[in-house]
Amino acid sequence: MGGLALVSTTDTDQGTEPPVTTCYRHPKRETYVRCTRCDRFICPDCMREAAVGHHCPECVKEGGRSVREARTVFGGRVATSGVPVVTQILIALNIAAYLGELVRSDLVARFGGLGQGLLGPDGAAYVYDGAVYPGFEAVGIAHGEWYRLITSAFLHQPPGQGTFGILHILFNMYSLWTLGPAVEAQLGRIRFVSLYLLSALGGSVLVYLIAPHQGAVGASGAIFGLGAAYFFLSRRLRNDPIGGRQLLIGLLVWMAVSAAVTSWQGHLGGLLTGGALGLVLAHAPRRHRGVWQAAGMAVMLLVLVTLVVLKTSQLTGAA
Repeated sequence: MGGLALVSTTDTDQGTEPPVTTCYRHPKRETYVRCTRCDRFICPDCMREAAVGHHCPECVKEGGRSVREARTVFGGRVATSGVPVVTQILIALNIAAYLGELVRSDLVARFGGLGQGLLGPDGAAYVYDGAVYPGFEAVGIAHGEWYRLITSAFLHQPPGQGTFGILHILFNMYSLWTLGPAVEAQLGRIRFVSLYLLSALGGSVLVYLIAPHQGAVGASGAIFGLGAAYFFLSRRLRNDPIGGRQLLIGLLVWMAVSAAVTSWQGHLGGLLTGGALGLVLAHAPRRHRGVWQAAGMAVMLLVLVTLVVLKTSQLTGAA
């Protein structure tokens, strides 16, 4: 009887032995874990932790597509990390350019904001009086160097030069670090960098229109633009952690009291550009909001480019 019982147990075990199951993506890997969503078998490499059990990669992708992306009132993506990446990159670029100025003394003369001038054999910029002398080169926006309209916004007064010297970049970077994250968090990265660059361009364009023979460098125009835009964004949100009204008043006061030693044209141009874009970004209709905002920025760019073309025509005497 004992032998019969032993044989009977062995036969039962063999009859109920479960079949070998493998991962649906890796057929050679044995596994008994299923995706709690689609019931596929998944190996450890394919397991994705879920609220209950594990999901397979396909279900994770499908779930990501079905979840609506969180956005701010102005259409910007909500950054999950909370790190102001664009602000940090802009500060890093300004610092890198400043270090470059310490190595190359002619960097400001070649890439600073200058509508029309002469570059001498010593690498310094001189006033253009309509004639190009031996050893000198006609330079500036009027002579096709349009890149100066943007590159000048990443350069600052070298140490020991100008009224402020190294304080120029220190003050601007502190202002950008204080203001940038608040604006970037509301607009998202793409809108923020577009606002920054267009404000910088607006400042450079007004300098070119009013004082084409005056050299100008600095991120002030872009920062003034961010300040003006923040004023309108905070009023739209009815949430003003920085103090938009006080900030705007402070910018206007500084522009007035420093007009004799700074480029007030650059400050004003950035302020007007950023303010106009801030209005568009803050009050664009919710329906097709992104289209309205992009159109507003495109129109601003077109206006600025047109002004540069007209001024260049005037300076060079082109028809």
